[in-house]
Amino acid sequence: MAKITGITQKTDNSFVNLYELDRESKTGKKGKYYVASRAKSKKDLKLVTGKNIPDGVVIYSLYGEKKDKVVLIRQYRYAINDYVYEFPAGLVEKGEAYRETAIREMKEETGLEFIPITINETYEKPAFTTVGMTDESCATVFGVSTGEISKEFQEDSEEIEVVLADRDEVRRILKEEKVAIMCSYMLMHFLHDQEPFEFLKEL
Repeated sequence: MAKITGITQKTDNSFVNLYELDRESKTGKKGKYYVASRAKSKKDLKLVTGKNIPDGVVIYSLYGEKKDKVVLIRQYRYAINDYVYEFPAGLVEKGEAYRETAIREMKEETGLEFIPITINETYEKPAFTTVGMTDESCATVFGVSTGEISKEFQEDSEEIEVVLADRDEVRRILKEEKVAIMCSYMLMHFLHDQEPFEFLKEL
C-alpha cells in the first residue's frame, strides 16, 4: 500500500488550501502529490484525522404543489470561466448541524424556505466530491422548498440565477448545458422517478 511520509501546507487561505504530500508508491517509488482541502491546517486534513466530517452540503430540493420541479442554480464559476448548473450548496459553519446549513444556504442563495425530509441516514452520509484532487466531502440533504425566489441574501461574490426546472427543462439542461456531476446524477433520478424521491426508499 502507498504511504505518506510528509505534509507541507503551501497556502493559507480562508476557504481552500493546497497541501504538498511526500509520498511513496506501493513499490517504494518516492514523489509528490498535491491535495486541495477546506482544512485550515495540516492537523485538520482528513488524511490525518481519519474522520469524514462534511465540509459542506448539497441541497436536492423539489418545488411546487405536485413536487414536479427541482430547484437549481446557474452559477458563474472561475474554474471554468463560465456558468454551470448546480444544486444550491454551501459550507458548514463551525458548530452548525449540516441540515441547518442546508436551510441557511437555500435561503441565502435562492430566497426560498427549505424543509428537509426525514430519510435513512445512509442517504445523507457525507461523500467525497472530487477525491483525486481534494479531501472535500459533502452531505446531500433532501427536501422541499416554498416561497418566492429572491437575490436579496446573495453575496457580492455570487453570480447566481435560480431555476425551477420541470422535467422538460431538466432534459434540455442535461443535453445542452454544463452541469456539475453530483447534480447531473440526481437529475437523472428526477427524470425517471414516478413518485417524488422514489429512489430514497428504505435500503
